[in-house]
Amino acid sequence: MSKTPRKVVKAVARRAVAGVPSQADFDQILGLIDAARTRAVAAVNTTLIDLYWTIGEQISRKIADQGWGKGTVQALAEHIQHHQAGMTGFSAQNLWRMRQFYETYQASPKLSTLSRELPWSHNLAIMSRSKRDEEREFYLRLAIRERWSFRQLQRQLNGALFERTVLSPVILSPVVTELHPSASSVFKDSYLVEFLNLPKDHSEADLHDGLVAKLKDFLIELGRDFCFVGNHYTVQVGGRDFELDLLFFHRGLNCLVDIELKIEEFQPEHLGKLEFYLEALDRDVKKPHERASIGVLLCATKDHEVVEYALSRSASPAMVAEYQTRLPDKKLLQAKLHEFYELAQQRAAMPALEAPKPNKPAKRPKK
Repeated sequence: MSKTPRKVVKAVARRAVAGVPSQADFDQILGLIDAARTRAVAAVNTTLIDLYWTIGEQISRKIADQGWGKGTVQALAEHIQHHQAGMTGFSAQNLWRMRQFYETYQASPKLSTLSRELPWSHNLAIMSRSKRDEEREFYLRLAIRERWSFRQLQRQLNGALFERTVLSPVILSPVVTELHPSASSVFKDSYLVEFLNLPKDHSEADLHDGLVAKLKDFLIELGRDFCFVGNHYTVQVGGRDFELDLLFFHRGLNCLVDIELKIEEFQPEHLGKLEFYLEALDRDVKKPHERASIGVLLCATKDHEVVEYALSRSASPAMVAEYQTRLPDKKLLQAKLHEFYELAQQRAAMPALEAPKPNKPAKRPKK
């Protein structure tokens, strides 16, 4: 038998005794450097956004007080370039954007604060493509929470995530709401899987295999806290094996999430099998410290009223969502959203009806 392993063990022991640092010691220092670099980048970004805000404020006031116009701003851009040669980001076009940035958020300190947490490119995209403060807040918060790249943010804007969320809020079974109060902010009513490039007549296997092959993209669409556990995940009940389509774990909710795929319209009977799978997960797979599992039926289409009826009496934490293989018609959704807001304003402007006064008893005639 070779004596090499013993020599190696003794050498490692001698180095440890001699105070030679281990790999873990080096990695700890490396972690401190990475954390400091992350904080430094964030601080630089905040400083840059603050600078753009201040410049935008100055230009806005000069326009109002001294009548600055395009020629003056162009001269300002040339002046900056002359005295700060090589510095980028201060073209006349970008200076106008700084003014727009200030004027967009000056009346909303909450949104102004959120904007400091995102790069300038993200702010420009959200500011230019959102029409209302609530829409801007929606994308600002999600971009921060999900840490979207610029490309991912653009995809969500193109996919009209805000319009879809407002017009079709997610429907959860009462049990989900009871066991997981924050679930409504985690799940969506519809998920975009346009990155799969599925044909119109795709099969369930096509959908399943595509999601597994493009798992990174699907995880981004689901949300940052989703972790993949397995596909065709097997649970055994009564000597029989049952396969779950896709099993995930959500770190924030601290629970398993079973996603079952249907390439047809949602049918109430689909819930029975999903509830069976959730019971198996909670009995045989869930860890003691984890919370009740959630089931998601991901269907090609669904009738919202049928879903609401089916989930209202469901005894399991379940929900139904659609998957969309193509980007939605954003202009159509924006038109519907406009109608939605107009209707809401009309209802808010309607005077409250006075409560009917009780009838006074008739006076008895005097005798």
